[in-house]
Amino acid sequence: MKNIAIIGCGDISGIYLQNLTGKFADRLNVAGIYDLVADKAKSRAKEFGIKRVYDCIDEILGDAEVDIVLNLTRPYEHYGVSVRALEAGKHVYTEKPLAASLAEGQALVALAKEKNLLIGGAPDTFLGAGIRTCRQLISDGEIGDIVGASAFMLCRGHESWHPDPAFYYQYGGGPMMDMGPYYLTAMINLAGAVKAVTGIAKASFPTRTITSAAKHGTVVKVEVPTHITGVIEFASGAVGTITTSFDVCAAEVPRIEIYGAKGTLSVPDPNTFAGPVRLYRHETGSWQEIPLQFDHSENSRGLGLYEMVCHLEDGSVHLASGELLLHVLEVMTAFNSAYEKRTFVEIESVI
Repeated sequence: MKNIAIIGCGDISGIYLQNLTGKFADRLNVAGIYDLVADKAKSRAKEFGIKRVYDCIDEILGDAEVDIVLNLTRPYEHYGVSVRALEAGKHVYTEKPLAASLAEGQALVALAKEKNLLIGGAPDTFLGAGIRTCRQLISDGEIGDIVGASAFMLCRGHESWHPDPAFYYQYGGGPMMDMGPYYLTAMINLAGAVKAVTGIAKASFPTRTITSAAKHGTVVKVEVPTHITGVIEFASGAVGTITTSFDVCAAEVPRIEIYGAKGTLSVPDPNTFAGPVRLYRHETGSWQEIPLQFDHSENSRGLGLYEMVCHLEDGSVHLASGELLLHVLEVMTAFNSAYEKRTFVEIESVI
């Protein structure tokens, strides 16, 4: 049993707390929670029966009973919170992305290694029934050798529904840093490590106006690219493309497809743990929906943290690792770097 302290009680904390105090409670205990807005933490504590609300981060870092810090802060805060937790001798599990820049991500993974601690994090949706079923189909040779892959995450942004969406357009935000981790983690899990990338990036609109209720009418300056297309050379030789956008009103494209010599695999929404898995076999000339072959078809946020705890306790595999998070972060940041340099960027991290 490991004790978890949660830093950050925003929207995503609800499903984490539901699962950590429910389906995953056999291996971990939520020792306490903290948020800069004390009322948020108190509300979550009451909702999920958490006994302790910390007054500050220092209380968490000084609590000898805390084994792992779950970092649910905003993306540009991930590095600062995670580095302090590691320096205090705590393992870290963080929401995506690992950090807001490649240098920050590299520093976190290096520090964890130096301290003999684990760092891992979201997304853990690739551990769910949908993508695991896809992984099994590829391993079984159902589509043959992979020749290519494509992914699309296209929407008009989050300002119409999110209560406080400004950070999506600030340092560490944007559609690639926000949603790219889901899509790239799935693609890498299915097609393998990335060798090199190039890309094009732009911000279509200089400002965005919040229309959700809490901050309706607030104008947000856009500081990051909001429409990014990347070209991927996988280490296997397969070629991939990914487009993420907060600038598209509507689209009719697949989320992820993996193309093989013998067929095509339509991958479910990587922001979920299930969804339909569809297989096209060249020999039959038709699509078939494949039944899910694994557990965790429901929303299982926190599964990666549970896996980390299992690894700490019995040495089982740790897939949602810092190395994977760093590889994804390097790929995401390299798209923009390649565009600025008008070149291909070699990916140095390995998984």
